[in-house]
Amino acid sequence: MQVPKNDIYTVSRLNGEVRQILEGQLGKVWLNGEISNFSAPSSGHWYLTLKDHYSQIRCAMFKGRNQSVSFKPVNGQQVLVKGAISVYEPRGDYQLLIESMLPAGDGLLAQQFEALKMKLAAQGLFAADTKRQLPKNIQRIGVITSPTGAAIRDVLHVLARRDPSIEVIIYPTQVQGESADLNICQAINIANQRLEVDVLLLTRGGGSLEDLWCFNSEALAHTIYNSALPVVSAVGHEVDTTISDYVADVRAPTPSAGAELLSQDSDNKSQRLATVLSRLKQSASHYQLKQERRLSLLEHRLQRLDPKRTLQQFEQRFDEMQLRLEAALSNKLHGLSRRQQQLASRLEQQSPKHKLALETNRLSYLATRLKDAMQGTLNQSEQRIKYAAHQLETVSPLATLSRGYSITTGANHQVIDNATQLNVGDKINTRLLHGQVQSTVTHITDKS
Repeated sequence: MQVPKNDIYTVSRLNGEVRQILEGQLGKVWLNGEISNFSAPSSGHWYLTLKDHYSQIRCAMFKGRNQSVSFKPVNGQQVLVKGAISVYEPRGDYQLLIESMLPAGDGLLAQQFEALKMKLAAQGLFAADTKRQLPKNIQRIGVITSPTGAAIRDVLHVLARRDPSIEVIIYPTQVQGESADLNICQAINIANQRLEVDVLLLTRGGGSLEDLWCFNSEALAHTIYNSALPVVSAVGHEVDTTISDYVADVRAPTPSAGAELLSQDSDNKSQRLATVLSRLKQSASHYQLKQERRLSLLEHRLQRLDPKRTLQQFEQRFDEMQLRLEAALSNKLHGLSRRQQQLASRLEQQSPKHKLALETNRLSYLATRLKDAMQGTLNQSEQRIKYAAHQLETVSPLATLSRGYSITTGANHQVIDNATQLNVGDKINTRLLHGQVQSTVTHITDKS
């Protein structure tokens, strides 16, 4: 059987292509294991084997990388390492090229810390535009810390020196231990319920990563983020960094620095400088987190053949589809809401109350016109009455009286125009222009 020359591999070619496949597609991994066969030759490189109960892998950590390790590895030690899979071509052995190494306990905590930091950053809890400004005239400071620790003594000493007028209310809580994060959350919630202070100072002294672990709680991060009161995080020493530092409105490097930040000296320069420096650090940290996320995504793209990574990609795709569905539903609801508002506006425009208002105005107008017409008719009638009265007055007997005549009536109020209508002794009434005269007939002349 003849085999094409292009299908025949040399050992070097095969090992080289396997190395390229492993390095190019599997990418970097985190690995937890026990050290064995550790050696540190004069070159400065480290060579070791990591193993568990069932398997082992050769590892190498070159000089440029192992100088950052803070401890000397020993056989039997459990460690957490991060590295890239490669192949040592001369022997055809695949190996892990270690880039970082931590003791297993601290390493797991550090890994959990980074994972939580990336998660909360993606949720927007560290965003600079969500940070609240500290009050300018601080009268009361709420200090959340252990009442017996060194941190509270440092804070009270600084405040007494810089601004004795500031009142301090201590919310005592655990700052170390298994349930410390829940106690801190409870203290923050109590302070928000009472609203008796202007700002909260979350603080404690320095310690190991494990000592400060309660300040890396996801529940505490959300409690700080949702606090109605501004929160200043002053945990540990300047080199210590916790999740509470990232999510707080302002981070102070030490408890004393936190107290100085919240108090004012004569010219207030140190406070302004500390605030600007803190926000600059927060902005830099936020930018670093974004770049770390981008780097992490680029690293994960190299792990296309990793089943776990494939599953993660499906999970991520599911999350994205869920977010898209939620966004689509939100947009649909927004559109329906806007449509409802438009219909409500049209209904409001077609509402009978508008037509009723128009008819009311029209009725008012017609009432005014009717009133004016009635007044005009009344005026005309009044003029006609006056004219008729004038005409009547012209022919009235009373007008005759004004010319010197009088009217005489008998007992039955009949007008006497003939002497034959009277007898001697009759009572008569004579009406003059002004007044009346009653008389008794004593003599009648010429009745004919």
